[in-house]
Amino acid sequence: MGTFPRPESRRIAPTEIRPGSAPRELPSPVDGVSLWWCGLERTPAELALVARTLSAAEIARAARFGTDALRHRWMAGRAALRQVLAVTLAVAPSEVALRRGVRGRPELAEDSARLDFNVSHTRDVALMAIAHEAAPATRIGVDIEHTEREVGVDMLEKKFLAPRERERISGLSPDVRRRQFLHHWTCKEAMSKATGDGIIAPFGQLEVELGDSPRLLAGPPPYVPENWSLHRAPLPSEWFATVAIWHRAC
Repeated sequence: MGTFPRPESRRIAPTEIRPGSAPRELPSPVDGVSLWWCGLERTPAELALVARTLSAAEIARAARFGTDALRHRWMAGRAALRQVLAVTLAVAPSEVALRRGVRGRPELAEDSARLDFNVSHTRDVALMAIAHEAAPATRIGVDIEHTEREVGVDMLEKKFLAPRERERISGLSPDVRRRQFLHHWTCKEAMSKATGDGIIAPFGQLEVELGDSPRLLAGPPPYVPENWSLHRAPLPSEWFATVAIWHRAC
């Protein structure tokens, strides 16, 4: 039987990122969090190996994707997540016990490990964020986007941007405005993934200040600024991502 490749333990600089099957660790933007990058393209032989690490429920979920490309990338991403968690938990990837949490958010079936994690996919890559030694009330979310993603800002901004955010980008050139929208989007999507709210999050009520250190300025509970920290992930220039950490009120 073939051996599934282990994650690379050497942390890599963003400029070193290349396509590959094994997850590779990136420099972390915040203490207590590890970031892992993984390409999702697989050969048929690699996909067969990937499938051996997945649960029956995961195989069934993959089968519901509408295209082979989406199905195969999801399987590769879930297997990569299992690899990274397996190293952290000192078990085999197939032995990592996962369950679907609030609105399908994946989480460990056992809470004793004191870690939380989240995954974001776009195109043919995945970015994984793991909060180690996390307090029971801590949740993490991550979102990655390609800088060239086309979005209809005029159509989407009223739903996804707060009024002052819309004001701040209104005078920008179309391309800069699009990129600023995507930066706001990664922040809010990462937060919605931390809470498990997903698409029902009140995006238009969340006001984010961008910059090297983005931060939440305003939002309704549970998006209360003092309970959140936002961090830019160190990625190559054609990608950007946000890591959101939520310290839930007890």
